[in-house]
Amino acid sequence: MLDPRQDAPARDAMAQEARKQIESAGSLKHEKSWGLRKMAYEIDQRTEADYRWFRFEAPTDLLDQLNHNLKIADGVLRFRIFQVDPDAPVIVPPPTSAVAPGASRGQQDDTGPRPAPESSGEAAAEEAAPEAGQETAAAETSGPAQ
Repeated sequence: MLDPRQDAPARDAMAQEARKQIESAGSLKHEKSWGLRKMAYEIDQRTEADYRWFRFEAPTDLLDQLNHNLKIADGVLRFRIFQVDPDAPVIVPPPTSAVAPGASRGQQDDTGPRPAPESSGEAAAEEAAPEAGQETAAAETSGPAQ
């Protein structure tokens, strides 16, 4: 996840550098730019990031080198390196939602009727649990972006 406050050529240069490191000692299988997306939570006062995703095969020493270089690189907000099954399908990014500026996902539109409040707190907790699980899954899926 790259800092969107940097200009596009600088972000592309960071992605190119990571690609060169991977290709020098490993094998790049797939690369995808997911573009600017809203993050689940703020990182360094940023609410969105430029998501880059690489799928590759590499020896452990390359993973250590990438880990070190991405930790110290200016402009990298967050990165994750995962070991995945080589036969696993390629990840498709979730669609971006059209949320009105200044509104959060949790806010409802005041134009329509609202459901009646539940009498039991357990029912509300059970309804909220799947949404929280989906949020976490989306954040984990976007994790390998670099």
